[in-house]
Amino acid sequence: MVKLTPELIQQSVQRMNPVKDRELILRGYKIPVIENMGATLDQFDTIDLSENDVRKLDGFPLLKRLKCLILNNNRIVRISEHLEQNLPNLETLILTGNMILELGDLDSLATIPKLQVMSLLHNPVTARPHYRLYLIFKLPNLKLLDFRKVKLKERKEAESLFKSRKGKEIQREIQRKAKTSMADAVKKHGPSQEEMRAIREAIAKATSLEEVERLNRLLQAGQIPGRIAQNNVEEIQEGNQEGEEEEEEEEEDEMNGH
Repeated sequence: MVKLTPELIQQSVQRMNPVKDRELILRGYKIPVIENMGATLDQFDTIDLSENDVRKLDGFPLLKRLKCLILNNNRIVRISEHLEQNLPNLETLILTGNMILELGDLDSLATIPKLQVMSLLHNPVTARPHYRLYLIFKLPNLKLLDFRKVKLKERKEAESLFKSRKGKEIQREIQRKAKTSMADAVKKHGPSQEEMRAIREAIAKATSLEEVERLNRLLQAGQIPGRIAQNNVEEIQEGNQEGEEEEEEEEEDEMNGH
């Protein structure tokens, strides 16, 4: 697992790709969190983050130039809201081979005004009823979904379905499932009340902006400052105990004439 640092960004492969776009290659580092993307200086049309361990699609500063984002074979389960604020010109989003489960988890993409090409192949969500029609309805500018052209017939069918009474019921059920899925994820993986208290205390005790940013990165990676601190305390205690035992053994050896 490698942290996405400004140094890694600067040292990674930069090239002109076959469609004459400037591309940054960040493949295969097992990066868990998207961060420090300001170090790109908004110089790239395409960023390839495939073959990493990213779980949430977020962490972008304002990148006006970025048109294509490739995240094949990560572990993405969540997509941040308001991506359009930081990626206003995003046209292509490739999420093949991730872990997106519910249709409602994709609703935040509807606010990206220029999104035209998207792939969700090999995600569990593709097996959901009405998957293709739902995305066509939600993303009116979509031209290519899972490398298949969106046809006028499909768009009319999607509008007819989801503007009907039945379609509105389907949408409500989709939203309910998405909320349930999110609640289950928080319950399963989210911090306890004690851990939340540790988080607040750690942030309150932070004495510099750098420390606050470090804590934020830990939280994004799913690590709890209180838990980390407790682990460190236990390690120190174990080390002290071992040291005391060694000192006692040395004293006994001296008394015995060794």
